[in-house]
Order: sequence, then C-alpha cells, then structure tokens
Amino acid sequence: MSSCSNRMMYDESVVIPETKWDNKNVPYFDVNVEDTVSIYSFALNVRHMENYRYSNLYIFLHTTFPNGNVTHDTVECTLAYPDGSWVGKGSGSMRFDKILLNPNLRFPLGGVYHFEIEQAMRDDILKGIADIGISIEKQ
Repeated sequence: MSSCSNRMMYDESVVIPETKWDNKNVPYFDVNVEDTVSIYSFALNVRHMENYRYSNLYIFLHTTFPNGNVTHDTVECTLAYPDGSWVGKGSGSMRFDKILLNPNLRFPLGGVYHFEIEQAMRDDILKGIADIGISIEKQ
C-alpha cells in the first residue's frame, strides 16, 4: 500500500500473474467506510506493459454495499491517445494509469464496501495487464 498524503483513505492493487488477466480472475477489495459526510475521489489504478495490444480496457465494477445491495457498472479505461502514444506515466516497458471514476463520491452508508473488478474485454486471457486496483482519496 502506498500513500502520498493523509487524505488517502484506501490504495490497494492486486498483481495479475504473468501479466495475463484471466476473465475468471476477479480481484476484489473490501473497504471499511466510517465517514459518510466527506467527499472522496474514486479511481481505478491500472499498470500495463507497453506491449498491451489495445488502446483501452473495459472492466465490470461490481459494488456490494454494507446493506447487501449490489450495483454493476461497465467502465471504459482509455490507455492510449488516438496517435497510439500511452496516456499513463512510466519508464521502461511499464505504464501506470490512474483513471478517475468519480471525483465527488459520498458513501451513503457506513460499513464495509466490497468492490470486484472483472476484465470485460473479448479475450478470455488478456495479456499485458500487470496489476489492477482502486484508490479512494478524501477531497
């Protein structure tokens, strides 16, 4: 876990074995929320290799609320510009992208939120994704 400031509430990633993300491998993150008043920014963290063959990444984000309600969102993450250059920062063959999903998130309930990130590309095994995670920062 890396935290740049005391505003960072949560910042975790899961390593994708051999940079081959099997669609049956669904990383999850459990986040305990106590503050339901503050506003947070919610981001998806993606590390990928330069040999990743697509300019984007589609994911399904499944959120289970503390009361058991579940939401499902489809998210497109743009990883490359139209000219083919990478959006993310990095060095060598690795790039890092922080994709802002919600800049003004207020958690409606206190308790544990369960987030699952499922790769939603056409490839059953998606090559070139090194790790995937979420970060939640107090605004």
